[in-house]
Amino acid sequence: MSSQHNGFTIHFWGVRGSIACPGPETVRYGGNTPCVEMRVGRERLIFDGGTGLRVLGQSMLSQMPVEAHLFFTHSHWDHIQGFPFFVPAFIKSNRFRIYGAIAPNGSTIKQRLTDQMLHPNFPVPLQVMQADLQFYDLEVGESVELGEITVENTLLNHPGEAVGYRVNWRGHAAAYITDTEHRPSGLDENILKLIQDVDVLIYDATYTDTEYYSPATSKVGWGHSTWQEGIKLAKAANVKTLVIFHHDPLHNDDFLDRIGEEAIQHFRNTVMAREGLSISLVESAVSDPVPLQQEAKASIR
Repeated sequence: MSSQHNGFTIHFWGVRGSIACPGPETVRYGGNTPCVEMRVGRERLIFDGGTGLRVLGQSMLSQMPVEAHLFFTHSHWDHIQGFPFFVPAFIKSNRFRIYGAIAPNGSTIKQRLTDQMLHPNFPVPLQVMQADLQFYDLEVGESVELGEITVENTLLNHPGEAVGYRVNWRGHAAAYITDTEHRPSGLDENILKLIQDVDVLIYDATYTDTEYYSPATSKVGWGHSTWQEGIKLAKAANVKTLVIFHHDPLHNDDFLDRIGEEAIQHFRNTVMAREGLSISLVESAVSDPVPLQQEAKASIR
């Protein structure tokens, strides 16, 4: 069953990187790992299956039957650990198309999701999932056409490789760029091309420049970027709104507040990703966070 939605909205279900970190110091931004849902036209697109996917799945149970397209950037644990707990995948009436690039070792996204659920790592195998699961292997640079929607991808700079995505629909576009490390030689041309003129750029800003370049605890080579580099990309590519995403688990709510305040001084249309945030590209406005069990209706300015 296709969704009756007919706009372009982005919902954030998990915004944290590396490892889930629930607790009193992460209440306002959330502790779940990456999962971003885009409702585009009559289609539902989901990017990454971190622990936020479990929460999204719970919200879907009142909407059965459901169909969606799941796009994985890569298969590091923080991006796939919610998949075994995605309840709609265990329900026969549902259908999910699952996409991912082949890993450098030749493994497909189906193989990697299957391996995660093998004994002794998980009590039930992927084959127990009763939904119609269809897997697609993507080539880097390949486009996926879903009616009026085009999903493009590009290679990112991350250990073990990852891909970033751009979603185009009726003259609007959003890019999901995580996990990636900026290049010392200058702005990444692959990313610049993919994000040119997008309405919304969701960008891996795990670190601050101070943390990244610290002589004592350098993050160079760790596969992630900074909010300062995200702003450089946004300005160079004529991005309308930058969303700072994939927050470090050590960055508590107050720390993220300070990043947001400083980032806005350098790029006015900057938004800090938080669980429950909803963005509408069509109406062009940004909403305050809402409870995760509600389907947010909001916009960006």
